[in-house]
Amino acid sequence: MVVSGSQQGLDLCARALLNPGDRVWLEEPGYRLARHVFALAGCRLAPVPVDLEGIQVSVGISRYRKACAAFVTPSHQFPLGCTMSASQRLQLLDWAHRSGAWIIEDDYDNEYRYESMPISSLQGLDGGSRVIYIGTFSKTLFPSLRIGYVVIPHDLVARFVSVRLAMDVFPSFLYQEVLNDFIKEGHFARHIRRMRLLYSQRRSALVESMQEEFGSAMRLLGSEAGMHLVATLGNGRKDRIISERAALKDLWLWPLSSCYLQEPAIQGFILGFGSVTPGQMPKAVRQLRSAIEEC
Repeated sequence: MVVSGSQQGLDLCARALLNPGDRVWLEEPGYRLARHVFALAGCRLAPVPVDLEGIQVSVGISRYRKACAAFVTPSHQFPLGCTMSASQRLQLLDWAHRSGAWIIEDDYDNEYRYESMPISSLQGLDGGSRVIYIGTFSKTLFPSLRIGYVVIPHDLVARFVSVRLAMDVFPSFLYQEVLNDFIKEGHFARHIRRMRLLYSQRRSALVESMQEEFGSAMRLLGSEAGMHLVATLGNGRKDRIISERAALKDLWLWPLSSCYLQEPAIQGFILGFGSVTPGQMPKAVRQLRSAIEEC
């Protein structure tokens, strides 16, 4: 089903699958706009911690065994950037099958991996039709295109169609037709190859600049894929305060702590590198260091 970006895909899933009061697993830290969707639907939010193997399924089961759904970003966890391990994927699928829960998989930028091939989706491993897969062209093309898609198990199609018809019927066919031609003629595949190289260069420039300015004082996470990485703060500094100070210098930072639903939250920054050239990167990182030192 074609939707107007992954955010509408999430809203569609919440309306079609969940009722007010249903409990939903959310990665902790995680994508805060997903929290907004499920909260608006009246769901009870159940934060489940993330480690280097992805969402800790055993913790989720012990704390919220009767949850009705889990929202995950297994290929490139947002924001920490880890990839869910095979064992965690199988454990998550087993929990969903045994409990009758749904898994909502957001695969927002899996095309941009720099040290390995793209990771197989959870939906591809699912033999029990418990996974709803959400993809988007916002990262691979541009956000204002507002085209995404939801891969729906066959027995849920009628339910999703009913909800969709009550929402906005369908997005513009004009953009869909143009995008369809763009893909069929091979332009999309060439675009991905070209942008993967470009973003790899920008990522390397950011990593090198961060290491030069901060050394081991900042830990970098999630630099193997995607269009952002995470830098963690130490020494009791507060990321929100530093972000406000940096904004005065026209440096826009996303505080890592804003992605947590509960305390304590790790302090740090989500650093996007997609729109910054390698030549601009050292100056931007020096601005970051200046903002930190002033706080």
